[in-house]
Amino acid sequence: MNRALAFIFITVLIDAIGFGVVIPVFPQLIMQLTGRSLASAAEVSGWIAFLYASVQFLMGPVIGGLSDRFGRRPVLLASLAAFSIDYLVMAFAPTLWWLVAARVVAGITGATFPTAYAYIADVTPPEKRGANFGVIGMAFGFGFIIGPALGGFVAGFGHEVPFLVSAGLAMANFLYGLFVLPESLPPESRRPFEWRRANPVGALVRLKSAHPVVLMLAATVFVWTLSYQSLYSIWSYHGQQRYGWTPEQVGWSLAAVGVTGAIVQGFLGRKLIPRFGQRNIIIVGLLSAVAGYSTYALADAGWTVYLGIAVSACQGLVFPCLQGLMSAEVGPTEQGELQGAVASIQSLSAIVGPPLMTTVFARFSAADAPVYAPGAPFMVSLIFVAVTAVMFFRANAGRRRVAAAE
Repeated sequence: MNRALAFIFITVLIDAIGFGVVIPVFPQLIMQLTGRSLASAAEVSGWIAFLYASVQFLMGPVIGGLSDRFGRRPVLLASLAAFSIDYLVMAFAPTLWWLVAARVVAGITGATFPTAYAYIADVTPPEKRGANFGVIGMAFGFGFIIGPALGGFVAGFGHEVPFLVSAGLAMANFLYGLFVLPESLPPESRRPFEWRRANPVGALVRLKSAHPVVLMLAATVFVWTLSYQSLYSIWSYHGQQRYGWTPEQVGWSLAAVGVTGAIVQGFLGRKLIPRFGQRNIIIVGLLSAVAGYSTYALADAGWTVYLGIAVSACQGLVFPCLQGLMSAEVGPTEQGELQGAVASIQSLSAIVGPPLMTTVFARFSAADAPVYAPGAPFMVSLIFVAVTAVMFFRANAGRRRVAAAE
C-alpha cells in the first residue's frame, strides 16, 4: 500500500470509528431529548437522517466541483474539521433541535468519502480502481470493528462521552492530514468551478449526455444504496427490540459487521476482483445480499444475526466494483464531478431510505402492530436487491452496445 493510499485508509478508518462510536447510544440520546419510546425514537432518527441526506444531496456536486478546482487536500481537511465541531455540538446538545442543526452542518461538509474516492482515482490506473476502492470499504470495516465496540464501552461513562471521543478522533485526523497529506490532483488536471455543473440536476444531466453508461450504473447505485438503508437505519433499534440487546451488544454486532467487511473488501476483494472481474463479483455480491437480508428478516435469536453477517459479507464488494466501472468511463478532470454526482445519488437514497425503513420498523414492531414483524425492513431490502440486479444487467447490456458502436 503506497503512501497516498495509506493516508486515505487512515482518514476513512478514523472517520468510520467516529461514526461507529455514536451508533450504540443514538437511540438513548433521542429518547432522552424527546421522552419518546424506542419505536418512536426510531422514526425521529429516520427523519434526522432524511434531513442530513437532503443537505448532502444538494452539496455533493458542489464539494466534488470544488475538489476538481482546488484539489482534494483542502476539501478533505475542511470536512474533517467540520465533523469534529459537529460531534462536539451533539455531545452537549440541550434539545433535539441542536442535534438537528449539528447534522445539517455535517451534511454540508460531509465530503470525506466521495473526495476519498476521487483521490484514489487520481493515483490509481483504471484497471486497479475497483480493487483499490475496496480499501475504503476495508477502512470502514475496521472502523466498524473498533467504533461500535468502543462506543458501547464508553457509553457507560455518559451518553456524551462517545461523541467527545468522535470529536477527538476527527480532530486528530485533521491534524494528521494537515501535516502529512500530499495533494493528488496536479494543477494541469484541474478545471474551473461551474455552478451549472455543481448541482445534482446539472451533474446528472451531464452524465446522461456525456456518459450514458455511467448514468445507468449510477441509477443502479441508487437502488443498491436503498437496499442497505435498513442496516444503517434500524440495526440498533431492531437489536434492542427483538433480542433485548444492550448498547454494548449492539456495538459487538456492528464490530462483527466490520470484521467481515474488512476481510472481504480489504483482502479478498483485492485478490478476487482482478482475477474474476468486477461484473462477476457484483453478481456474487448480490446473491450474498439476498442470503444476508433473508437471515436478518427471519432470525428469531440474536446469535443467528451473526450467521447473517457472515453470509452477507460479499455484498460489500458491489459498491466498489460499481465505482470502478463508472470511474473507468470518465477522464481525470471529471473524477471529482463523478464522485460528487455519485454522492448525491447515494444521498438521495438516504433521503428516501431511512424514513421508509424506520417507519416500516415502527409499524411492525409497535405494541398494536397488525402483524409483529420487526424484521420487515429487511424484506424491503430484498426487493431493492432484486431491482438492483435487473438494472445492473440492463446497464451491462447498454455498455456492450456502446462498445460495439465504437
